[in-house]
Amino acid sequence: MKKLYISDTAATVFKVLSTVAIVLTGPLATLLTIILLSMMGFGEVYGKILVCLALPFFPFLLAIIWSRSKRKSISLAFACYVALFGTLFGMKAIPMWYEASLTIDVTPNINTDEYLPFVEDSKIVKLENASLKLTGDLPVIDGATAAFPVYSAFVHAVYPETTRLYDGVFEYNNTVGGYRELAKKNTDLFLGAYPSKEQLKYAEACGTTFEFTRIGTEAFVFFVHKDNPIDSLTVEQIKGIYSGQITNWKEVGGADETILPFQRDPGSGSQSMLLRFMGDTPVMEAETVEVQGMGAIIEEVADYQSRSGSIGFSFRFYVEGIIKNPDIKMIAIDGVAPNVENIKNGTYPVVAPVYAVTWAGNDNPNVKRLLDWILSEEGQYIIEETGYVGLGE
Repeated sequence: MKKLYISDTAATVFKVLSTVAIVLTGPLATLLTIILLSMMGFGEVYGKILVCLALPFFPFLLAIIWSRSKRKSISLAFACYVALFGTLFGMKAIPMWYEASLTIDVTPNINTDEYLPFVEDSKIVKLENASLKLTGDLPVIDGATAAFPVYSAFVHAVYPETTRLYDGVFEYNNTVGGYRELAKKNTDLFLGAYPSKEQLKYAEACGTTFEFTRIGTEAFVFFVHKDNPIDSLTVEQIKGIYSGQITNWKEVGGADETILPFQRDPGSGSQSMLLRFMGDTPVMEAETVEVQGMGAIIEEVADYQSRSGSIGFSFRFYVEGIIKNPDIKMIAIDGVAPNVENIKNGTYPVVAPVYAVTWAGNDNPNVKRLLDWILSEEGQYIIEETGYVGLGE
């Protein structure tokens, strides 16, 4: 049987074509598959990594079947595979890491372990030998994120030392969950900002009437990137930004850069405060991100990212006392800085009462005893020392 020989020219052409096929087929198949999976709602980073790992093995099959010099071709295919995977992974991972580096957590989130009662190294204000010591039917206390250090200190001062977080007496459900539990009368007292209209309607639907006892005052603040030259805005300018009427920082004396106004989830204490601040001025649609979960793509309010054009909002104590991020700075409003002195003297224009919220008809006598104590010199001391402004000024 005769052997079939191929000319050097033909062999070279064949090798070139094989190499082109090896180099192109894998990437093209991978990219097309990624596009297809993304259109089908599948395509988060792990799915794309899986595709990047699997499909480039196709060039290996071409090398083994068609190449005369299998060792070199397989080496080339492997090199192409590594390069392809590294490129596609980098295209996805590097932007994700970059976005994560910009994200500053201004959502309701706190490391509660740092502010627990009856713990030696806790950061809470510790008042020993308080005039009130609760026994018997203990009020179930709950609160907003920024209020957690305050009411944890209350627990430390007047509750039994056996009290622990989530023990049915000392709870933390933040603003959204906290008002829901209070409306259902699963808790007795909630500490935080005034509820949203939707939260009030939910309480009404549950047959619950909230009662509000003001226990302190807090500043509602706006913050920008530390390198933003803007240090102060007027109330009207901020309303213009959050209504979408002002879209570039140069319109308020800053750089020629698009303004990125971030918002918070509906029902959160700070988002409800923004709506009250805006009054009759409509708030623009919040920037959202697509998040894949529970088998579907859903939209969530985008987390605050510390870009040079960003602006966000929160409460002063949460920014100064809990976040403490050097990449953002609080701005003055109408030329008045949001500090304790200006809150006390009434010159800072956007303040929010801090409430102890209870529900009408609660027959637990310890609820009133606790409220009276919070309004006393001892309770106000804890509020002031934590970083809020009490009622004494």
